[in-house]
Amino acid sequence: MRIDTSMCWSRKSLPAFYALSLILLTGIFFPAQSVQAAVARVDMVQSRDGYPPEGEYPVAFSIHIASPWYIHATEAGESGLYPTRLTINASPHIQVKDITFPAAQQKTFSYTEAPVAVYSGNILVRATLVIEKDIPVGMYEINGALSYQACSEDSCLPPEKVLIPVQIPVVSPETPVTKLNREVFVKDPDPKREDFPPEDRALARQFGAGLWLTLLGVFLGGLALNLTPCIYPLIPITVSYFGGSGDRMGGHTVIHGVFYILGLAFTNSILGLAASLSGNILGAVLQNPIVLGVVAGILVTLAFSFFGFWELRIPAGLSGLAARRFGGILGTFFMGLTLGIVAAPCLGPFILGLLTYVGQKGDPFLGFLYFFVLSIGMGLPLAVLAVFSGAVNKLPVSGVWMVWIRKALGWVLMGMAGYLLQPLIHDPFLKQALLGLILLAAGLHLGWLDKEGKHLPVFSRIKKLVGVILVAGAFILPLMLMPPTSDGVDWVDYSSARLTRAVESEKPVMIDFYADWCGPCKTMDRNVFTDPQVVKLSRHFVNLRVDLTTSHPEQEKLQAQYRIRGVPTVVFMDRKGKEVKPLRIESYVPPSELIQRMKQLVKPQ
Repeated sequence: MRIDTSMCWSRKSLPAFYALSLILLTGIFFPAQSVQAAVARVDMVQSRDGYPPEGEYPVAFSIHIASPWYIHATEAGESGLYPTRLTINASPHIQVKDITFPAAQQKTFSYTEAPVAVYSGNILVRATLVIEKDIPVGMYEINGALSYQACSEDSCLPPEKVLIPVQIPVVSPETPVTKLNREVFVKDPDPKREDFPPEDRALARQFGAGLWLTLLGVFLGGLALNLTPCIYPLIPITVSYFGGSGDRMGGHTVIHGVFYILGLAFTNSILGLAASLSGNILGAVLQNPIVLGVVAGILVTLAFSFFGFWELRIPAGLSGLAARRFGGILGTFFMGLTLGIVAAPCLGPFILGLLTYVGQKGDPFLGFLYFFVLSIGMGLPLAVLAVFSGAVNKLPVSGVWMVWIRKALGWVLMGMAGYLLQPLIHDPFLKQALLGLILLAAGLHLGWLDKEGKHLPVFSRIKKLVGVILVAGAFILPLMLMPPTSDGVDWVDYSSARLTRAVESEKPVMIDFYADWCGPCKTMDRNVFTDPQVVKLSRHFVNLRVDLTTSHPEQEKLQAQYRIRGVPTVVFMDRKGKEVKPLRIESYVPPSELIQRMKQLVKPQ
């Protein structure tokens, strides 16, 4: 049987194939939702995770105003409109002072004769938190309120008041603290405030330095993602597309490479934009079992096409439409648009952490920008590979070795499918057995069962050598990758009765929301919850775990009760059974950060 050594799908039909895949996956996993939000919502922005006594610290309040509403400024002016007021009640040893609103915008409404000072969208109100001397260590809550009146272009709502519970973690002077939301508090620091270290003041003097350093870190993180197995399936697809399209690209291969990386960046940027607008951790969706199963199925389908079992084609009508509308540079751009779908489900804690960050920031521009820069870093090596792949068609066609290489790339795709399915397998032995079976099958197929080049002595020896290496790896690698058995946090299943008993015994509670299909959850189980100091501190807690692997009514109730947006999420509750919200964890964190949060709820020994 003769196997065509060209691509296993039509060049002209490729963009349309990716278009259909993108539309299908978008419709399934990101359905339209109707969310009705309050007119104004207030969130406190902490500058650190703990405040020592006898100090003044910057804090902020982020006010989110739903469109198309406006709220009036803090001064009523001549119009006599209801002014906006933010008040935080003082308590013994704690007060919030110097509450400062940003400059308002001038807006003319149909019911006013002159422009009115109003706020819209998201605004940041700055303030100073004062912690007095001799205050005991612990978690304190003081109450506040935002009073406002919301108006649109042609109507107004009655004045409203939103209550604001403000939680302040007070720690001892010896406790190490971590600064939070530095990009908020370093932009315009007061030089008289001693809580800003010299390096922060120097950084603040540089225009946009904080943003540029953040973008540099995100870009380097994107480059590092090329070391993960998730990028491997993109390599044969990139080589095949650009290697087989060199003639059509002519001397514009570099331009095609640029549009290729821009398409990849645009797709992932939409993910960041959606996360910032929704405030949800969309990374949990990318770790959903259904998503993993669909993407694994796509990889297996592509692998069997590389083995020569079939060619992936779409109907001639759609192929012609793709040729007319998605040809040339636009076709290359559209291919880049959809390649991120293959890699997205397993790009690890870095992606999920960034999704959490932009979701909490709620800034659409930053959400889009961060993921655009991340994708540029991730796609740069692929774009370079794409440019040089355009010269592949100029190489002499050597017959059977090209067919064998294509089959080897098919086994790379099979291995990637197995990697994606591992989070769905509970037994560690079965996980490694799956890896071993894939390596064993690849070695037998490529080394002995495949008959390509059997009359070429040198090529036959190379094939058998590769087969021996793969078969040996099938027995050695699973043993090397088997997770070591070690003691970790002693989790018990969540129940309201256990939570009640914890309150009665005056013990703090740590609740871990977990799922078998969540990669960062498994990493925390392996690297964080087995840390000796974490295990030691956990003995002072009641450790409850909520398994979200499968959907059930109790799970949905708990997700709503604790406002779980994704996993991993760790919720801390004090000795009275009340959640300590500043300590909540909503992404992968290293052991040091978890230890620091746990210590705040453990009495000094």
